[in-house]
Amino acid sequence: MGELERKYDVKIQMTEDKVKFPDELKEQLKSSGLMDAKGKLKLKGVSPKMLKRMKQEFVECPVLEDKIQFVQCFICPNFQSRVMGEVLCKGDPIK
Repeated sequence: MGELERKYDVKIQMTEDKVKFPDELKEQLKSSGLMDAKGKLKLKGVSPKMLKRMKQEFVECPVLEDKIQFVQCFICPNFQSRVMGEVLCKGDPIK
């Protein structure tokens, strides 16, 4: 098995601040079934402990050219894998 086709290796950074999801991200999560009506995330295969950690992480997205929460990166179509504190990103433009 070869390496994944990717454009970027993005470093995952931590924050101690409580980070709130932007409203447009909440709507996107709800419409795709990844968040219930009460605002609780339901990511398949992600434990509650890992989800709590993911909420305190962010990345400097090379595609959006902005700092975004890791959860937003995780559900992005460009996300390929998380390896040793880095995200493997395809780098394709987002519609």
